[in-house]
Amino acid sequence: MARSVTTQRKIINTAVAWTVGLLIFFPILWTILTSFKTEATAIADPPVFLAFDWTLENYATVLERSDYMRFLWNSVIIAGGSTLLGIIIAVPAAWSMAFVPGPRTKDILLWMLSTKMLPAVGVLYPIYLIFIKLGLLDTRTGLVLVLMLMNLPIIVWMLYTYFREIPVEILEAARMDGAGLKEEILYVLTPMAIPGIASTLLLNFILAWNEAFWTLNLTAAKAAPLTAFIASYSSPEGLFYAKLSAASTMAIAPILILGWFSQKQLVSGLTFGAVK
Repeated sequence: MARSVTTQRKIINTAVAWTVGLLIFFPILWTILTSFKTEATAIADPPVFLAFDWTLENYATVLERSDYMRFLWNSVIIAGGSTLLGIIIAVPAAWSMAFVPGPRTKDILLWMLSTKMLPAVGVLYPIYLIFIKLGLLDTRTGLVLVLMLMNLPIIVWMLYTYFREIPVEILEAARMDGAGLKEEILYVLTPMAIPGIASTLLLNFILAWNEAFWTLNLTAAKAAPLTAFIASYSSPEGLFYAKLSAASTMAIAPILILGWFSQKQLVSGLTFGAVK
């Protein structure tokens, strides 16, 4: 009887998981399908799901109209640079909070996280003026700095959580063997926390890749990433749904492929320390 109940629960849990997964994936699937439709089919009522004449015309138009590789390269540099810079800053910060906590460590962590609740538009004007003053407007350097600062609280929080799972006795043993602060972080702590650091890198790379508010407001042409590439297909004349879907598919394809091939590392990092 107990085995039967357990089997039923597994079936129900599996069905629920598949249902939720399909609901989440459906908008992406619909976007991909729409990218292969003509503009007339894309706005058809009722919507056409699979029974339509597939075409690559939208992709050809997008590639002919825009310099896709330039937008892609900007996205790689901005997302990768902001993530790496954030990790370099966050590892020592998370180490100090995890292994040398002060009386206000938890308050500082909560304060850092609370900054994510601030509406970005509330600080857009001062940051815009600062960027003009420093010559960082429409530059990849400026976007790297902004996205790094925007995601830094999440990076610190994630690394802090992973570092807390590492026995402090291991670090103490390294100190007794003569390891300094640099050796302790680089050769003892970092290798042990590789799953957590890898998942933090992946998650924050995805967040930076998908960021639209700052990239659209702080860039014009030179440093525009793929989010600006997508936005360029909205015009005063109206929305070109099929071409917009093609541009969106081309923008999300690299990150989808990255997520697919690194899902094991991501899950391993997110569950780091969950099982003792």
